[in-house]
Amino acid sequence: MDKYICIHGHFYQPPRENPWLEEIELQDSAYPYHDWNERITAECYGPNAAARILGPDMKIIDIINNYSKISYNFGPTLLYGMERNKPDVYKALIEADRLSTKNFSGHGSALAQVYNHMIMPLANKRDKYTQVIWGIKDFKKRFGREPEGMWLPETAADTESLEILAELGIKFTILAPRQAKRVKKLGKDGKWENLSEERRIDPTMAYRCSLPSGRNISLFFYNGEISQEVGFGGLLNNGEAFARRLASAFPAQVDERPALVTIATDGESYGHHHHHGDMALSYCLYYIENEKLAKLTNYSEFLEKCPPEYMAEIHDNSSWSCIHGVERWRINCGCNSGGHPGWTQAWRAPLKDAMDWLRDSLVLIFEHEALKYLKDPWGARNDYIDVILNRSRENVEVFLKKHARRELNFDEKVKTLKLLGMQRNAMLMYTSCGWFFDEVSGIETVQVMNYAARAMQLAQDITGVSLEPEYLNILETAPSNVCENAKNAFEMFVKPVRLDLLRVGAHYAISSLFQEDNTEKVSIYCYTARNEDYEKLGGGRFKLAIGRTKLASNITWEEADLSFAVLHLGEHNLNGGIRYFTDEAGYSVMKKDMRSVFEKGDIPDLIRAMDKHFGTNTYNLWHIFKDEQRKIINQILQQRYKEIESSYRQIFEDNYAIMDFLRRLSIPLPRPILASAEYILNLDLKREFGDHLEKERLEDLINNSRKLSITIDGDTIGFKASAWVNSEMEKLEIDPENSERIERIRDVLKLLAPIPVRLNLWKTQNIYFAIGKKLYAQINEKIKKGDGAASRWAGAFGDLGNFVHVKVS
Repeated sequence: MDKYICIHGHFYQPPRENPWLEEIELQDSAYPYHDWNERITAECYGPNAAARILGPDMKIIDIINNYSKISYNFGPTLLYGMERNKPDVYKALIEADRLSTKNFSGHGSALAQVYNHMIMPLANKRDKYTQVIWGIKDFKKRFGREPEGMWLPETAADTESLEILAELGIKFTILAPRQAKRVKKLGKDGKWENLSEERRIDPTMAYRCSLPSGRNISLFFYNGEISQEVGFGGLLNNGEAFARRLASAFPAQVDERPALVTIATDGESYGHHHHHGDMALSYCLYYIENEKLAKLTNYSEFLEKCPPEYMAEIHDNSSWSCIHGVERWRINCGCNSGGHPGWTQAWRAPLKDAMDWLRDSLVLIFEHEALKYLKDPWGARNDYIDVILNRSRENVEVFLKKHARRELNFDEKVKTLKLLGMQRNAMLMYTSCGWFFDEVSGIETVQVMNYAARAMQLAQDITGVSLEPEYLNILETAPSNVCENAKNAFEMFVKPVRLDLLRVGAHYAISSLFQEDNTEKVSIYCYTARNEDYEKLGGGRFKLAIGRTKLASNITWEEADLSFAVLHLGEHNLNGGIRYFTDEAGYSVMKKDMRSVFEKGDIPDLIRAMDKHFGTNTYNLWHIFKDEQRKIINQILQQRYKEIESSYRQIFEDNYAIMDFLRRLSIPLPRPILASAEYILNLDLKREFGDHLEKERLEDLINNSRKLSITIDGDTIGFKASAWVNSEMEKLEIDPENSERIERIRDVLKLLAPIPVRLNLWKTQNIYFAIGKKLYAQINEKIKKGDGAASRWAGAFGDLGNFVHVKVS
């Protein structure tokens, strides 16, 4: 019996982008990272692209790209952000697919995914088509080939969805074993056999699913028990045990038929949910190949070598994460996280009703309005992914020319892009995570309501009619465990983040006060501001900015000409006014009036002038987008930080001798004195990992911290120290024979070794391994010839390897 093993990872994160900004804003819960996508990339997606294999001494002996040896899919919305924010990891994912074609008979391991994780059986037919088309086109743009397989979100499947996959050229998908309804052997003698808990499907082969249209699609059913052990058991604690567990699942009987053991889990198991899960996976793959337990494969290769001999039918409306089918995404079926006993999920049905009502209302608007501009509105929506993937003006113009009924003027182009953006958000609002968890005011559910709010805003821009009152009426019937009902959640969490061009303009105007230089053109997320006029007055505590800017959306092309004035009275006291520009005369009057009153120093009159010229269109720091808001607040607090530091440092220095005396007597330090020591020593340690690190000073700081038993801020110092080491290694990569730099990095890591900081040396280890592979042989030849510099390099490089836990022979 030929034995094959295929491990599939479904890599996906709930979309976290602000729908109005098209970017993820700062998430404090992901500290010390900017947001959870960045954190999970550092913990999982990146490490799997360069996964470590450890030798007997627990040092790295090889680094492999796990993705090239498994089957994997990445959510398109996740890749969209990764391409811009973590291009090195993104490139490694794409390269892995190319490498896998060499490993697996020309078949790439990457699978496409339905675009935004919509539960397909609950979608209407039109949305199903668009979701699959977008998933295929996104895949082709990124991987440069047609996808052979496609991942269905939550493996949720029905016959209609399988029909659409097959029609659009998808050869196979992966399902949970309980989704199989009955099987039979191919051929006229085959008889259907119903499946049950007692008679489960054999997951060691591929199956053909014959569809009502006459088309076929192949199905793989993963091994449920082992997948469960990977995701929720302890199987990732040991790579060898993982490999042996997979090998144990082959049929015991001797059979000539090739057998496949396949598992499918959330890819985040390999490093995020389970620390070092990436290393368990890499060693598992290494052990399988080294011990010849089986041949690693992917689904496409196996399908080519071992075509289906059996047919299978599925249970319609079934999935991998709801034992009731797909009820978790439409009713209170009882499935939940288990983290909040007693909470109800009765909100799921009314939330689904609200989204369905909104979707159907938006369909009517789209069909009525888009026909004015587009030859085939729904065909244009299917192709709109081409715009999402490339929003350059030239590309959008090509798209509009292809789909427009006639030549459109600028305002008509804006309306067309708004209509298509409305439809995009109408699909994003069905992202499965919105129903998966326990509470309607949770961040995932608020996110889908954000998409709904953006869709309604675009619809109102086009028609002048608000859909929000009826939408909120339905949400009011959705009970909340926290804030009474979903309408309240919408009012509390969605409305405050909703914005228009005036709000974006206010962000620009206020933040400009805190910029050193105000350039003519400024990018603000997916908006562009162009200064027509700008003047900043004052200095020190009081400042006034007056200006005029043209603001444009890069998504809808909507534009606004705005005038503004912003007054900063020191610290957080800030008042800004903004309005649509009317004419040059009115702007000049406002500018002259504001400047005149400011120069007199009459603050009450200045505020009255602000009210006179801008009325209720006033803004403050609360209205600034989160990242810039935090940056400005930190600027404002700098003086306070300096004063606090000065006070703490005085206490620390004045009491250092008594602290040392108490330490030698084993007497605990008084809390106020200890607080000053912890603050100052942690602050100085963080600062030390800048551009001018002094090894002797770092050593003194660490010795003092250990001597006084100071609690180290391990997360922040570890983050900053890792960044310093990685930066030094990048410099070493350019000049790899620089022994002095190697010794410097080694010495700093040696100093850090005794203190409780968690270093992320993933990039450092990659660079070290690559340098070692490239230079070690050359250096050894020089050593044999008596080259003292080479001996120094080898000694320092070997020592550094001990600290970064890498061995290169």
